[in-house]
Formats: sequence, C-alpha cells, structure tokens
Amino acid sequence: MSSAVRSSRGHSALRFGRFAAMGTVAALILIAGVWASWGTAQHAMLTKGRERGTVEVTGCGEQTCTGPYTPLSRGSQPRAEVVLEKSAAVEKGRTYTVVLKPGGAQGVRSGPAGVLYAWVPLGGALLLASVVVAGGLLMTRVGWGLALSGAGLLTAAFLVV
Repeated sequence: MSSAVRSSRGHSALRFGRFAAMGTVAALILIAGVWASWGTAQHAMLTKGRERGTVEVTGCGEQTCTGPYTPLSRGSQPRAEVVLEKSAAVEKGRTYTVVLKPGGAQGVRSGPAGVLYAWVPLGGALLLASVVVAGGLLMTRVGWGLALSGAGLLTAAFLVV
C-alpha cells in the first residue's frame, strides 16, 4: 500500500472524527438549550386547562417576587400570594398576566413576553452552537443562520419584556 493511500485514509478518519465530535457538541448545546427553556416555556405556551390570572407584585426578595393572584380563567381561585421568578422584567408595583404551575403557588409570565422570555436559554444555546458549527464543522452558512436565529430570539425577548 502506498503512503499516499494511507495518508488519505488517516486524513479522512481525522476529518470524520472532528465532524462527529463537533456535531455531538453542537447537538448537546442545542438539546441543553431546549431542556433549559422547556421547563418554563411549556407553562407559558400550553395554557389550556391551566389556571390563568394576574399577579400584582407587592414585594421582591433576592430570587423571587410575590403578590396576590387574581384569577382570569374559569375554575381558578384567588390566592393571597403567588411567587414569580425575579428578573429584570419583573418590578414591584406592576401587574403581570401569569399561568400557575400545577400543584403550587408558582407563577410563570404568560403572553408574548412570557413565551419569549422562557426561550431565552435556547437563544443563548443557538449563539454558542453557531460558533461550534461554523468553526468546528466548517459550515459557515449554517453557523450564521444559528447565530442570527439566536440573536433574533434574544433581541425579541429583550424588546417585548
């Protein structure tokens, strides 16, 4: 066997190894982004049959904000206190539409602002995966597509929230 054939096979094996490794890394980043987002997004997006209402934020701590819950959906009961995750988008004295998580007093913002905010981790994952796809897989156009999708999602969430 000539050295050119062995070199070609070795080069092909290395290219395949790089493609497999970078493809796996990119897929894991995207799966982690969906996983991190879905915990909140499912409540904000799939509201049918869930308790919906408003929360007027009366106090905020280190991690959470609380306030009384006023129901908007049939069968929902008023609550003296519902907990919302504290973020830059939640302020004391404002009223937010929420969906309650089943079996508790934990609320998730609903509507376009809540849905976009829930998918922010996926936006970050898209940006990170774009670097892996463009640099590691040498798929520049796909990398740009992922980057623009992630940046668009993050920008929309910033503007709506």
